[in-house]
Order: sequence, then C-alpha cells, then structure tokens
Amino acid sequence: MKHIGTKELETERLILRKVRLEDADEAYKNWCSHDIVAKYVLWDTHKSVEETKELYKIWVEDYENLDTYRWIVELKSTHELVGTIDVASKRYLRFDVAEIGYCYGDAYWNKGYGTEALKRVIKYLFEEVGFEIIFAEHSTLNPGSGKVMQKSGMKYEGILKGRIIDKDGIRNDIASYSITKEEYFS
Repeated sequence: MKHIGTKELETERLILRKVRLEDADEAYKNWCSHDIVAKYVLWDTHKSVEETKELYKIWVEDYENLDTYRWIVELKSTHELVGTIDVASKRYLRFDVAEIGYCYGDAYWNKGYGTEALKRVIKYLFEEVGFEIIFAEHSTLNPGSGKVMQKSGMKYEGILKGRIIDKDGIRNDIASYSITKEEYFS
C-alpha cells in the first residue's frame, strides 16, 4: 500500500473534493450547527461558525500528510455542500486498514448521497491506495447509517456493547461493518 492522499472523486450526482476553509460557513449552516446531526456522531454541535472554521483550518493543514483521506461532499447540480466523508482515524493505517466516518446534513438524509459517496471512497481506497480492509461503525440508535454501509457492500460484523455515551449521558452500543479487499474484488 502506498499513501497518495485525498484526490478529487466523482459519482453520478456528487463531487468529493478536499475541504477548503471557505466551506466552513456552508458546512456550519447545513450540518455542523444541527443538533439532530450531532446526536449520532462523537462530536458536539458547533456553537458558532468560528468553531467550524477552526476545525477546517486543521483539516486543510492535514492535507500535507499523504495519509489523510478526507472529502467534502458537494452536489454536482447545485454545488451545495451536503456533508463530509473521511478515513476517520489514523490508528489502523499501519495495518492497511481504513476506518471510515461520514456526516451529512439532515436535509440530505434518505436521498442516497451517503451510499453513493461511500461506494466511491471504498473504490478509491481499494483500487488506487491499496487498503486491505475498510470498516465503519455506527450508533445502534442510527440504523440508517448501517443501511448506508450495507448498500455499499460492507458486511455486518457485530455489536460492540456500551462503547459510547450519547448526548443524554446514556451508554449505547455500536454496530460494526467491514469489507475486505478480497470481498471487494470477488
């Protein structure tokens, strides 16, 4: 495997490209400031656009590292920003394993954008970068995310009991999905 960094990707309806600092205003408006979106992720709702800008500044700087794989998801038809998808953690990279994370504005849920983007990222990470395994996890309170993983070719692996504490302070389970290089190419 050779790290080649974030490359612009396209699907039928989407452009997946590097995050830019100027994306922060629209990202804040479309998902970062939405409590319903933050309910299902490990980060808290952004309190101001400045918080989103600070995060995006770090993300933009991180592109200097070729082991960074992070995209903002944009609609081809309107150039509207709908979310992000990335290799969420670098802790598994030394094993040629990618952990995928994604987040979309609630106005864009149930339209197939998450599946379309995840399929394209999986293709890139297996065919061009050379990962051996790609996995993703979701709170069991968010079964829609599991459907995105299944529709993208990932297989259900099991439940990780009580691994996260939700915004209400309640311990919740995580469901895990993965796809191996052999499964992808077979």
